[in-house]
Amino acid sequence: MRHNPYLQLHLCVLLWGCTAILGKLITLAAIPLVFWRVLIVSLCLVSWRPLWRRLAGVPRRDLWLAAGNGLVITVHWLFFYGAVKVANASVAATCLALAPVFLALFEPLLLKRAFNRRNLLIGVLALPGVALVVGGIPQGMLAGFLLGTLAALLAALFSSLNKGLAERMPALPLTMIQMASGTLLLALLIPLWPLFGAESAFRWPGPGDLGWLLLLALACTLLPFALIVIVLRRLSAFSVQLAVNLEPVYAIALAALLLDETAELHWPFYLGVALILAAVLGHAAWQRRCAEC
Repeated sequence: MRHNPYLQLHLCVLLWGCTAILGKLITLAAIPLVFWRVLIVSLCLVSWRPLWRRLAGVPRRDLWLAAGNGLVITVHWLFFYGAVKVANASVAATCLALAPVFLALFEPLLLKRAFNRRNLLIGVLALPGVALVVGGIPQGMLAGFLLGTLAALLAALFSSLNKGLAERMPALPLTMIQMASGTLLLALLIPLWPLFGAESAFRWPGPGDLGWLLLLALACTLLPFALIVIVLRRLSAFSVQLAVNLEPVYAIALAALLLDETAELHWPFYLGVALILAAVLGHAAWQRRCAEC
């Protein structure tokens, strides 16, 4: 494992796939769940003094941009765990498969580039899969699908905005600023949490939830982030992105195995997932082939 970057990469993807499962196991509502997640990660990073020294030469503008993008990822998690709670882990994970679709469509707008026909094609090819997914979930889970789709859109936005920052800032200090800004936002809004339902009010996690939260923050956030930095030094960006796009597969397989969610979903759902993933992975392979031509 120590010397095999591919095993390290797929361990990262597996751990990220577990986040939806843990979101279902944790009894806290989405808002307090995300708050405790970003708080635990923030405390771990802020307490590591060498990270502060590495921020010394970072321009103030980049620090503000990092903090702003931290708010984007925090809201992404709110929508994602909202989807887990309203629907289930499989539906939320499937929506994440739409993130590359949004990224392909929105990145030209953010980077002020002309639209690429291949990028537009991925959106068209994913539409039948989306329709099948919607048709394969119970009516009561449609709100969860909508929340998950918004989460995917914000994940694509975060990825686009983070590209430039990651080139100019050290990785762990960047994450520290982003997690700290999310923690501060949610802490300031604690009086407003009950507006989203009584279950969203602030409360301390019980012993069971605390254990799952520590696993979510440390094993499924800090550990894969540290590993992915190592992996990126040894594998191409294409290999990494292709594996990351498989995260929904891991999550759905784990949900079926551990949560028995297959009883809640119909066969069109799984066919739709397959079509979405085929569009995403086919688009990635096509992009690489064209780049090598």
